Amino acid sequence: MENQIDQADIGGDAPAIPAKSPPVRWIGKSVAGLAIVAAAAATAFHLHGSDAAPVVAPPPSVTISAPLQRDIEDRLGSLGQFSAVNRVELRAQVGGTLTQIHFKDGEIVHQGDLLFQIDPEPYQIKLSEATAELGSASARLTLATRQLARAQELQRAEAGTVENVDQSVAEQRAAQAAVDRANALVRDARFDLDRCKIVAPFTGRIGTHLVSIGNLVSGSRAGSGPTTLLATIVSLDPIYLDFDISENDYAAFQRSRASLQGPLADTVQLSPTGDSGFTRTGKFDFIDNALDRSSGTIHARATIPNRDLSLTPGGFARVRLATTAPQPALLVPDAAVLDDQTDHMVYVVGADDVATPRKVQTGDLRGGLRVIRSGLAPTDRVVIDGIPSVHPGSKIAPRAGSIQFSAEQVVEGAKS
Repeated sequence: MENQIDQADIGGDAPAIPAKSPPVRWIGKSVAGLAIVAAAAATAFHLHGSDAAPVVAPPPSVTISAPLQRDIEDRLGSLGQFSAVNRVELRAQVGGTLTQIHFKDGEIVHQGDLLFQIDPEPYQIKLSEATAELGSASARLTLATRQLARAQELQRAEAGTVENVDQSVAEQRAAQAAVDRANALVRDARFDLDRCKIVAPFTGRIGTHLVSIGNLVSGSRAGSGPTTLLATIVSLDPIYLDFDISENDYAAFQRSRASLQGPLADTVQLSPTGDSGFTRTGKFDFIDNALDRSSGTIHARATIPNRDLSLTPGGFARVRLATTAPQPALLVPDAAVLDDQTDHMVYVVGADDVATPRKVQTGDLRGGLRVIRSGLAPTDRVVIDGIPSVHPGSKIAPRAGSIQFSAEQVVEGAKS
């Protein structure tokens, strides 16, 4: 080759250069060997690994049950506020100095309990004067009656004149009128004296006293003059629950009310604030005669027993009222109902254990369950647990469950 140098051209005296072994040849052989091994491994994987079946997940295990069948009445619900059946402002009917207060602010007082005492001495004096006047008038009446009797006796004996008899009759009648007037003055004085004691007109809760002992209070029997407000008392048992009904609910209520019979027609259930359910009942006893134009509602009222005095005027409660007699209905757990923007659905499992979504119309909650108004049959198998693992058309592994009706919850109203 042109690039090779012959040792003879260098010269005979030059030392000989030993020939090197070719390392590139060994590297090439090593790479070729690795390539053969890799190709063999790939061939083995293609021939044996591709024959293994892919892993298939088992169908999800879910709980199914037929809808619960129960007799349910349609009803309307609202938010109400308690008010007192009786509320009285305690005002003095006589004037004087307030000398005693016989209650603690905010406590329960009973009908007839003494609450305030006004200084009675001026009225005791007035009564004594009236009593004395009555005694004097009675004495004059006695004298006039005797004189009339003597005048009549003399006339019969022809010893007296008719004029004497007439005079005696007039005096006797005047004396009788004086007695009647004195009796009226006594009653008037006794009335004022009695009104120095201000008592509870009924059993209820009294508020704070507004006048302290030692103050001068003004009084008037008919409220024609200025009077002093001493305190306010409200009755508690029974208590009113006032609430409003929308125009649509009122129309439905009016249509169905005629068909209701017995206590159901007038019974309301309520859940006061703080209670865990509808624990109390009352009687529906009033509905107004016109709708409120501004709100589109009509005012209604129920009377609620309050023997434990736990309900207070001004407090709130949810109220519901039956509008139909109990009718058969289907119920499922509320969690079994899926929602989108417009519809509600449940998963129904067929005989082939395939889950299919079914559109339903829902009602309100009863016993912790959602009322299904349409879309389900009593024999349908509904998925009630394990819903997140279910997809439309997917096969499932069903296990039998049951639906329980529990204590009714406070939440009312249909799903929207």
